[in-house]
Amino acid sequence: MKPKANIVVVGSINMDMVIQTPKLPVIGETVLGGNYTTVPGGKGANQAVAASRLGAHVVMFGCLGQDPFGRQLLEHLQMEGIVTDPISVLEEYPSGMAFIPVTDTGDNCIVVSPGANMQLTPAHIAQGEDLIKNADVLMVQLEIPIETVKAALTTAKKHNVVTILNPAPAKALSAEIYELTDIITPNETEGMLLAAGDVRQALSPEQIIAGLQRLGVGKALLTRGGDGVAYQTEDGIGFVPACKVEVVDTTAAGDSFNAGLAVGLAEKLSFPDAVRFAVKVSALAVTKPGAQPSLPFRKDVDEFTCIL
Repeated sequence: MKPKANIVVVGSINMDMVIQTPKLPVIGETVLGGNYTTVPGGKGANQAVAASRLGAHVVMFGCLGQDPFGRQLLEHLQMEGIVTDPISVLEEYPSGMAFIPVTDTGDNCIVVSPGANMQLTPAHIAQGEDLIKNADVLMVQLEIPIETVKAALTTAKKHNVVTILNPAPAKALSAEIYELTDIITPNETEGMLLAAGDVRQALSPEQIIAGLQRLGVGKALLTRGGDGVAYQTEDGIGFVPACKVEVVDTTAAGDSFNAGLAVGLAEKLSFPDAVRFAVKVSALAVTKPGAQPSLPFRKDVDEFTCIL
């Protein structure tokens, strides 16, 4: 029997406003869209829910506003079986929100209003150190203050907990952040920005991963959408192709991948096997609309045959 994964997620919790649109607008353009829905989201919460649905014991650190969205989001996380004790509810700040147009082919873009997410501080991490100490894997992203990301990574490393940094939205990071990161998981755009400082500079997966290695991370992994995943191996670069599925909505594809990777590693899979497991998880996530509603359950992943 596989050991139960023990995951701590430190990150954002948002309410997503998702609107169907025939195309993504360009600068200055107004596009007439279709229906919209409100869906629980936020990179941190997405990863927490995804890991919980994959069978992990999940603890989440975050901040919400004391507003209707905040109450809905907290109740939703609790219904998903996530330990929410480290989540603070604040009177002075609204809950985070994201505005997401999605095309018929599943493409999207996202604008985030962080709200209470930016009030998650290193003090919150210090108060919950015992929870982090007992984890197998710590997951962080960049929709919260960078000093809090650093505090979480520092605490995890202090207790020999595996750290995964999903550097989204991408921004300049200190050498110390990279050195505290066991595994970094950018997409191609984020990887180019971090490795070269310029998304207009075309780099191969090998060049991006080599650039991330030079920054001091333990291992670099690059998600490439329909082209699968490139990842660092002892001998060079390994590739896992994407599963062939009908894409409905790519929202939370990256978050589901990160959760799958974390759960796989916590269950003591080898790194390549954990990557392959994560690819299956993300493939299922893009076959349904919405962020958290699309996240697959473990039974579905175990029964899914990845068609390559």
